[in-house]
Amino acid sequence: MITTAHEALHRIFQDDNLLFSRALRNALGVDFPTPRAVSVFTPDLTDIKPVARHADTVLLIETDEQNHLLVIESQTKESDSKRYSWPHYVSYLYTTHKVPVTLLVVCPDAATATWARAPIRIGLPGYPSQITRPWVLGPDNVPPITDTEQAAEDIVWAVFSALTHRLGDKADDILVALAEALNTVDDPGIAGYWAEFTEIGLGNTAARDIWRNLMSTLTYHYPSQLRLQGREEGREEGRAEGQAGAVLEILNARGVDVSEDTRARITDCTDHELLRTWIRRAATATSVEDLFG
Repeated sequence: MITTAHEALHRIFQDDNLLFSRALRNALGVDFPTPRAVSVFTPDLTDIKPVARHADTVLLIETDEQNHLLVIESQTKESDSKRYSWPHYVSYLYTTHKVPVTLLVVCPDAATATWARAPIRIGLPGYPSQITRPWVLGPDNVPPITDTEQAAEDIVWAVFSALTHRLGDKADDILVALAEALNTVDDPGIAGYWAEFTEIGLGNTAARDIWRNLMSTLTYHYPSQLRLQGREEGREEGRAEGQAGAVLEILNARGVDVSEDTRARITDCTDHELLRTWIRRAATATSVEDLFG
């Protein structure tokens, strides 16, 4: 299991090693040759000299045309050092393994994605000897998956959408759709794994708080495997309180003003189905009228 949000953005491509192909097609319009096999390649790019360099994830992609190495970097902020290390990754792998190499950078915010797309030119101005052009995936080109049926069609792509949009204003809509989609997965172990992956991948953000509320309060089959652990005493009362808390958390994340009377109406409610309805409405509400309407 992953341990950090940074790790999640590149490790997801190891957990589903065909995700890169769908990501390139869905977000960038790039049709990659059909892979015959994909395997995780060593990320160690250290030369004989004791200067350690490690890419985040490297995939060896075997196709009928030729093999290909894909370097995947998780980038959460601008970093001048990457403008020097990324060309090294590409040239080192190309020289060592003599196959085409592509650099893919994944970013959770649009500003970093824009920075990462800038070509890295090495050589004389106007006549560089080498140009490194990363492919970049970020919230400005990865579509937000806010429809439950669409999320259920490709759970991993929906998880990736949630991670790349975790800082944006559509994060709550995406998370509600993902939570509902995970409930359609027959195997609770698989659903539980991606639920945990999502929680860690969201990092220390408001989106993670919304996700935790959804996972701990709604009656999905997979969180029960992870958190409830058979605790039945006080379950009904506690679940209602948690659902009410999820409604208020989502409204707060969306910037909706909640009066004391409205807050009391939500927290005093013990009707689980009504609370679930309010949670869904809160994901798109712009006022409390939208919630109760």
